[in-house]
Formats: sequence, structure tokens, C-alpha cells
Amino acid sequence: MTDGHIRRFLTARQDKYRSRDASALATDHAPDGNVHSPIFATVTGRPAIERTYTTLFQMFPDWSVTFDEAILDGARVAHPCHVTATHQGDFMGLPGTGRLVDFRGVLLYTLHDGLIAEEWRLYDFTAILLKTGVLRVKPGV
Repeated sequence: MTDGHIRRFLTARQDKYRSRDASALATDHAPDGNVHSPIFATVTGRPAIERTYTTLFQMFPDWSVTFDEAILDGARVAHPCHVTATHQGDFMGLPGTGRLVDFRGVLLYTLHDGLIAEEWRLYDFTAILLKTGVLRVKPGV
């Protein structure tokens, strides 16, 4: 894939995120692809990857991600992003709280044959746990 093809691919993914289309997002992954995520651990295969998107949009139905310009290195892509979402569904055993999460992260892709063969979702997971109330901080003495 050329840089132009990759950038068009990433723009199309932004639209799929905007519409919260789990199935369309999953089709961007190789049939035997892998996703590594603090929330979902490691999942393999397009059906399991689609379930991560479906579950994500159930936990955070207003999930909004804005991507910065991607950094391309051949078939490797770093795609910085900013996410805002409201915790509405069950997350880590905690029912929806209505609390807002707001964080920055980066998605790292390895592409093969025009699809995502491997994805790493990197972000401050502890901050999300704190903002949703799953994890509580004990005040200092």
C-alpha cells in the first residue's frame, strides 16, 4: 500500500468510528488478525475483534475518537487519538455511572495486504479506571 492508500484507509476508519459500526471496523482487520488492548487483553480473529468494538460501544455509547495525523513507516502506522465518552454500560464489573472519560492514546497498526494484521491500543488505562470509578484513590495522609 502506498502512503496515500493508507491515509485513505485511516480516514475511512474515522468515519466507521463516527458511526460506531463494529462490523465495518472489524472488516478492516485481517481474518486472523490480533488486537492487544488494556480493556480486552489480546483477541485473535475478526469475530472476536468485532466483539471488542460492539462491547466498547455498549460500555460507552457516545464513544468519540478524533485522530491526529498518522505517522507512517511502510506497513507500520502510529495513529495518535483523543477519546471522549460517557460510561453508560457495564465496564469492568461496574454498571454505568454517567461519568465522562477523556484521554489521549495511540493505535499502532501493522498492515498486511491492505488490512490490519496487528493492532496495539495504547492509552492511560489507570486514568479510565479512576474516571469511571472502577478504581478509587485513597486520599494522602
